[in-house]
Amino acid sequence: MKNRAKCKLCESIIESFFEQDYVSCKCGEITVYGGLSMRCAFINQENFLRVDDEGNIVVPHYVESKDAETDNQTNDQPKEQPAKEEVMKMLDEMIESYEKLPQHGMSAPVTHYDFMSLLIILKVILK
Repeated sequence: MKNRAKCKLCESIIESFFEQDYVSCKCGEITVYGGLSMRCAFINQENFLRVDDEGNIVVPHYVESKDAETDNQTNDQPKEQPAKEEVMKMLDEMIESYEKLPQHGMSAPVTHYDFMSLLIILKVILK
């Protein structure tokens, strides 16, 4: 099945074709990404509908991501911050992985997840 969805609010049908294809509906309520890995995001799950290859509506099964579990930690459990050396190593690894990309990969758009990762690393470095 293709990574396709329909927004109940704006009635847009959107589809993610490949891993780095991040597509949102016209009103921004729902998003699909990851190509065949079938990843999605939404503001309100009631407005998200899966669409199969024949255009039929499929009832989606929701699984919270590990990031959501981390965000839901209580204040009693402080998040452990990595040491500056660890952050610098992660930054070096990110740079190295980008240097290994093929030419067409270097011109691919940056996703919000990529940008958010960069901001988190910079925040830890500057603390």
